[in-house]
Amino acid sequence: MSLDLDTAAPPGRGSDPARPAGAANTRSARLSRLDLRYSPYLYILPFFVIFGIFSAYPIIYTVWIALTDRSPMNETISFVGLDNFVELLTQDPQFWNAVVNTFGMFALSTVPQLAIALVLANALNRKLRAQTFFRMAIAMPIITSTAVVALIFSMLYAKEFGLINWLLDLVGIEPIDWRANRLASWFAVSTMVDWRWVGYNALIYLAAMQSISKDMYEAASLDGASRRRQFWSITIPQLRPTIIFTLIVSTIGGLQLFTEPLLFTSGAGGISGGSEGQFQTITMYLLDVMNTRFRWGYAGAVALVLFLLIALVSLVNYLLARRISSDK
Repeated sequence: MSLDLDTAAPPGRGSDPARPAGAANTRSARLSRLDLRYSPYLYILPFFVIFGIFSAYPIIYTVWIALTDRSPMNETISFVGLDNFVELLTQDPQFWNAVVNTFGMFALSTVPQLAIALVLANALNRKLRAQTFFRMAIAMPIITSTAVVALIFSMLYAKEFGLINWLLDLVGIEPIDWRANRLASWFAVSTMVDWRWVGYNALIYLAAMQSISKDMYEAASLDGASRRRQFWSITIPQLRPTIIFTLIVSTIGGLQLFTEPLLFTSGAGGISGGSEGQFQTITMYLLDVMNTRFRWGYAGAVALVLFLLIALVSLVNYLLARRISSDK
């Protein structure tokens, strides 16, 4: 009997090299499972932290303050329940005036804005000379300061020396006091909003049009469909999700309209929206309640009602857009 000294292992050490390797594999597998299970939550954790601090907490605080009579003039805070909401909805005509103004300017700005943006996007989607220049040009209003835009449009709509009234005078129409007249002020503010945001929506529509397959247009052309028919039968149906998105975003922005009408006053009227509140929006009224009346609890009720209005109108727009798209 012979013993191979080169291959024989010392007693007690034959399985030791395998044990550290097996433990390392087990530990690596455990870490891998933990990584797959918990790392997605760590990746999205910063968003929820920021959302909680800047969104969830303000909403919760607004709900609480709307149920109180919180004010810097009061030393104590009393719980009033739904009294602020009852007063707002039944005993405050100035609030309803702001609601009418907001929805009026929203209707005058949103519908033309999206329609013009859709037409511009369709034109820019074709082969044009200096195509890049035109695409960049429609984006210029987006980067223009809102204060500058308001200043220019205030000069355009000036009663005495405004360009608009000068053009109206050329065709025999009497000058219009754009700030004193309710409908005129709505129109002036709406044109300001349209000029600023038409290019933004047009770029969104243009990006969506670029993703539509060219084969669909070629097949329609072979079938004898005109460009107008292609637009209504191919482009519009393919843009339905994008149109719904821009409609909801425009609804949120339109019902929160603040900067344009505020700067349109040029210092006359301030947040009151003119001498009789003819173009005061809900957000302007909210600021008026906070900074003039110092009724923070009541302002919280205004903010919550505005939030519910935006959610309701956005839902209605979404359902209508889906209904229209399903009917076609």
